[in-house]
Amino acid sequence: MARLIVALIRHGDYAQLPDTPSAHQPFGLTEKGCKQAQEAAVEIEKLLQQERWQLHHEIICSHLLRAWQTAQKLSQKLSESLAHGFTQPPQLSETPALAERGLGIAGNLTTKQIEAVIAQDPRYPTPPKDWKSNSHYQLPLPGAESLLQAGQRVASYIQDRTETLAQQVQVDTLQLFVGHGAAFRHCAHHLGVLPFEEIAKLSMYHAQPVYLEYEAGGHWSHIAGKWKLRPNHSDYND
Repeated sequence: MARLIVALIRHGDYAQLPDTPSAHQPFGLTEKGCKQAQEAAVEIEKLLQQERWQLHHEIICSHLLRAWQTAQKLSQKLSESLAHGFTQPPQLSETPALAERGLGIAGNLTTKQIEAVIAQDPRYPTPPKDWKSNSHYQLPLPGAESLLQAGQRVASYIQDRTETLAQQVQVDTLQLFVGHGAAFRHCAHHLGVLPFEEIAKLSMYHAQPVYLEYEAGGHWSHIAGKWKLRPNHSDYND
Protein backbone atom coordinates (compact mmCIF):
# COMPACT_ATOMS: atom_id res chain seq x y z
CA MET A 1 0.00 0.00 0.00
CA ALA A 2 1.35 3.40 -0.96
CA ARG A 3 2.07 5.84 1.84
CA LEU A 4 0.14 9.11 1.98
CA ILE A 5 1.65 12.06 3.81
CA VAL A 6 0.15 15.51 4.26
CA ALA A 7 2.07 18.67 5.03
CA LEU A 8 0.36 21.26 7.19
CA ILE A 9 1.93 24.57 6.17
CA ARG A 10 1.21 27.83 7.93
CA HIS A 11 1.31 30.82 5.57
CA GLY A 12 4.34 33.13 5.52
CA ASP A 13 4.71 36.39 7.42
CA TYR A 14 2.05 38.92 6.43
CA ALA A 15 0.98 42.54 7.00
CA GLN A 16 -1.07 42.04 10.14
CA LEU A 17 -3.17 44.63 11.96
CA PRO A 18 -2.06 45.26 15.56
CA ASP A 19 -4.26 44.17 18.50
CA THR A 20 -6.77 42.61 16.11
CA PRO A 21 -7.60 39.02 17.08
CA SER A 22 -9.45 38.17 13.89
CA ALA A 23 -7.25 36.19 11.53
CA HIS A 24 -9.59 36.82 8.60
CA GLN A 25 -7.55 39.83 7.56
CA PRO A 26 -7.31 40.58 3.82
CA PHE A 27 -3.64 41.44 3.68
CA GLY A 28 -0.89 39.70 1.73
CA LEU A 29 2.58 38.41 2.44
CA THR A 30 5.43 40.68 3.34
CA GLU A 31 8.75 40.39 1.53
CA LYS A 32 9.88 38.22 4.42
CA GLY A 33 6.83 36.00 3.97
CA CYS A 34 7.55 35.52 0.26
CA LYS A 35 11.09 34.47 1.07
CA GLN A 36 9.85 32.04 3.73
CA ALA A 37 7.57 30.35 1.21
CA GLN A 38 10.38 30.00 -1.33
CA GLU A 39 12.72 28.57 1.30
CA ALA A 40 10.02 26.11 2.33
CA ALA A 41 9.78 24.86 -1.25
CA VAL A 42 13.52 24.12 -1.25
CA GLU A 43 13.20 22.10 1.96
CA ILE A 44 10.17 20.22 0.64
CA GLU A 45 12.11 19.36 -2.51
CA LYS A 46 14.96 17.97 -0.43
CA LEU A 47 12.56 15.78 1.52
CA LEU A 48 10.93 14.52 -1.67
CA GLN A 49 14.33 13.44 -2.94
CA GLN A 50 15.33 11.90 0.36
CA GLU A 51 12.11 9.93 0.87
CA ARG A 52 11.35 9.35 -2.83
CA TRP A 53 7.84 10.68 -2.43
CA GLN A 54 5.76 11.90 -5.35
CA LEU A 55 4.38 15.41 -4.93
CA HIS A 56 0.67 15.58 -5.66
CA HIS A 57 -0.02 18.22 -8.28
CA GLU A 58 -2.82 19.89 -6.32
CA ILE A 59 -1.89 22.35 -3.59
CA ILE A 60 -4.88 23.05 -1.37
CA CYS A 61 -4.97 26.37 0.47
CA SER A 62 -7.16 28.63 2.54
CA HIS A 63 -9.00 31.28 0.53
CA LEU A 64 -7.32 34.07 2.52
CA LEU A 65 -4.76 36.00 0.47
CA ARG A 66 -1.67 35.20 2.54
CA ALA A 67 -2.34 31.46 2.33
CA TRP A 68 -3.02 31.61 -1.41
CA GLN A 69 0.18 33.60 -1.99
CA THR A 70 2.18 31.10 0.05
CA ALA A 71 0.73 28.23 -1.98
CA GLN A 72 1.47 30.09 -5.20
CA LYS A 73 5.11 30.65 -4.20
CA LEU A 74 5.44 26.99 -3.28
CA SER A 75 3.92 25.93 -6.59
CA GLN A 76 6.17 28.19 -8.65
CA LYS A 77 9.34 27.08 -6.90
CA LEU A 78 8.53 23.38 -6.79
CA SER A 79 7.45 23.22 -10.43
CA GLU A 80 10.93 24.34 -11.47
CA SER A 81 12.18 20.86 -10.59
CA LEU A 82 12.05 18.27 -13.36
CA ALA A 83 12.83 15.24 -11.21
CA HIS A 84 10.43 15.90 -8.36
CA GLY A 85 7.85 18.27 -9.75
CA PHE A 86 4.21 17.61 -10.46
CA THR A 87 2.72 14.74 -12.44
CA GLN A 88 0.34 17.36 -13.86
CA PRO A 89 0.58 21.15 -14.15
CA PRO A 90 0.40 22.77 -10.71
CA GLN A 91 -3.12 23.50 -9.57
CA LEU A 92 -4.09 25.68 -6.61
CA SER A 93 -7.40 24.88 -4.95
CA GLU A 94 -8.79 27.47 -2.54
CA THR A 95 -11.29 26.65 0.18
CA PRO A 96 -12.77 28.48 3.19
CA ALA A 97 -12.64 25.12 4.99
CA LEU A 98 -8.96 25.76 5.80
CA ALA A 99 -9.47 29.31 7.13
CA GLU A 100 -8.49 30.35 10.62
CA ARG A 101 -11.02 30.63 13.47
CA GLY A 102 -13.76 33.10 12.49
CA LEU A 103 -15.07 35.83 14.77
CA GLY A 104 -18.20 36.37 12.70
CA ILE A 105 -19.56 39.92 12.73
CA ALA A 106 -16.67 40.94 15.02
CA GLY A 107 -14.15 40.14 12.31
CA ASN A 108 -11.25 42.60 12.09
CA LEU A 109 -12.38 44.70 15.06
CA THR A 110 -9.74 45.37 17.71
CA THR A 111 -9.78 43.51 21.01
CA LYS A 112 -11.12 46.59 22.81
CA GLN A 113 -13.85 47.08 20.22
CA ILE A 114 -14.99 43.46 20.49
CA GLU A 115 -15.11 43.60 24.28
CA ALA A 116 -17.01 46.90 24.11
CA VAL A 117 -19.60 45.40 21.73
CA ILE A 118 -20.25 42.53 24.13
CA ALA A 119 -20.32 44.83 27.18
CA GLN A 120 -22.97 47.00 25.52
CA ASP A 121 -25.25 44.06 24.75
CA PRO A 122 -27.25 42.99 27.81
CA ARG A 123 -27.80 39.51 26.38
CA TYR A 124 -24.17 38.48 26.70
CA PRO A 125 -22.00 37.73 29.75
CA THR A 126 -18.52 39.21 30.03
CA PRO A 127 -16.00 37.05 28.13
CA PRO A 128 -13.31 35.29 30.18
CA LYS A 129 -9.98 37.10 30.40
CA ASP A 130 -8.36 34.45 28.19
CA TRP A 131 -11.12 34.51 25.59
CA LYS A 132 -8.73 34.93 22.64
CA SER A 133 -6.73 31.82 23.53
CA ASN A 134 -9.42 29.73 25.21
CA SER A 135 -9.90 26.77 22.90
CA HIS A 136 -13.49 26.21 24.05
CA TYR A 137 -14.75 29.79 24.06
CA GLN A 138 -16.97 31.03 21.26
CA LEU A 139 -17.89 34.70 21.02
CA PRO A 140 -21.68 35.05 21.43
CA LEU A 141 -21.94 36.80 18.08
CA PRO A 142 -23.39 35.62 14.75
CA GLY A 143 -20.90 33.65 12.69
CA ALA A 144 -18.29 33.24 15.42
CA GLU A 145 -16.66 29.90 16.21
CA SER A 146 -14.34 28.54 18.87
CA LEU A 147 -10.80 27.44 18.18
CA LEU A 148 -11.83 23.82 18.67
CA GLN A 149 -14.68 24.25 16.20
CA ALA A 150 -12.28 25.74 13.66
CA GLY A 151 -9.90 22.84 14.19
CA GLN A 152 -12.73 20.34 13.69
CA ARG A 153 -13.71 22.06 10.44
CA VAL A 154 -10.14 21.83 9.15
CA ALA A 155 -9.67 18.25 10.38
CA SER A 156 -12.90 17.07 8.74
CA TYR A 157 -11.89 18.62 5.43
CA ILE A 158 -8.39 17.15 5.49
CA GLN A 159 -9.71 13.75 6.59
CA ASP A 160 -12.23 13.66 3.73
CA ARG A 161 -9.76 14.82 1.10
CA THR A 162 -7.11 12.38 2.27
CA GLU A 163 -9.45 9.40 2.36
CA THR A 164 -10.41 10.11 -1.24
CA LEU A 165 -6.80 10.55 -2.32
CA ALA A 166 -5.77 7.34 -0.56
CA GLN A 167 -7.97 5.40 -2.97
CA GLN A 168 -6.19 6.93 -5.96
CA VAL A 169 -2.46 7.05 -5.28
CA GLN A 170 -0.21 4.25 -6.48
CA VAL A 171 3.09 5.55 -5.12
CA ASP A 172 4.15 7.23 -1.88
CA THR A 173 2.61 10.68 -2.14
CA LEU A 174 2.87 14.04 -0.41
CA GLN A 175 -0.16 16.37 -0.33
CA LEU A 176 0.31 20.03 0.64
CA PHE A 177 -2.25 21.96 2.69
CA VAL A 178 -1.59 25.67 3.27
CA GLY A 179 -3.52 27.37 6.02
CA HIS A 180 -3.24 28.88 9.47
CA GLY A 181 -1.46 28.10 12.72
CA ALA A 182 -4.17 27.92 15.39
CA ALA A 183 -6.64 26.06 13.18
CA PHE A 184 -3.93 23.57 12.15
CA ARG A 185 -2.92 22.93 15.77
CA HIS A 186 -6.48 22.28 16.82
CA CYS A 187 -6.90 20.18 13.68
CA ALA A 188 -3.89 18.09 14.75
CA HIS A 189 -5.57 17.55 18.11
CA HIS A 190 -8.76 16.31 16.45
CA LEU A 191 -6.68 13.99 14.26
CA GLY A 192 -5.13 12.49 17.39
CA VAL A 193 -1.53 13.65 16.95
CA LEU A 194 -1.43 16.58 19.40
CA PRO A 195 -2.63 16.28 23.02
CA PHE A 196 -5.05 19.01 24.06
CA GLU A 197 -2.80 20.27 26.85
CA GLU A 198 -0.02 20.89 24.33
CA ILE A 199 -2.04 23.15 22.02
CA ALA A 200 -1.60 26.34 24.04
CA LYS A 201 2.13 25.73 24.43
CA LEU A 202 2.80 25.51 20.72
CA SER A 203 2.63 27.57 17.56
CA MET A 204 3.79 26.95 13.98
CA TYR A 205 6.75 28.42 12.17
CA HIS A 206 5.84 30.47 9.13
CA ALA A 207 5.94 28.31 6.00
CA GLN A 208 7.62 25.37 7.72
CA PRO A 209 5.64 22.15 7.25
CA VAL A 210 4.51 19.72 9.89
CA TYR A 211 4.18 16.30 8.26
CA LEU A 212 1.43 13.84 9.19
CA GLU A 213 1.00 10.37 7.74
CA TYR A 214 -2.42 8.98 7.01
CA GLU A 215 -2.77 5.35 8.04
CA ALA A 216 -5.34 2.64 7.43
CA GLY A 217 -8.53 3.10 9.39
CA GLY A 218 -8.26 6.87 9.42
CA HIS A 219 -5.44 7.02 11.95
CA TRP A 220 -2.67 9.62 11.81
CA SER A 221 0.90 9.97 13.04
CA HIS A 222 3.29 12.93 13.21
CA ILE A 223 6.38 11.88 11.25
CA ALA A 224 8.41 15.06 10.63
CA GLY A 225 8.49 18.83 11.07
CA LYS A 226 8.60 20.70 14.36
CA TRP A 227 5.99 22.65 16.24
CA LYS A 228 7.16 26.02 17.55
CA LEU A 229 7.22 26.66 21.29
CA ARG A 230 4.95 29.59 22.08
CA PRO A 231 6.50 32.24 24.36
CA ASN A 232 3.13 33.86 25.06
CA HIS A 233 0.23 31.43 25.45
CA SER A 234 -2.34 34.22 25.18
CA ASP A 235 -1.32 35.33 21.70
CA TYR A 236 -3.43 33.34 19.24
CA ASN A 237 -3.57 35.79 16.38
CA ASP A 238 -2.46 34.07 13.19
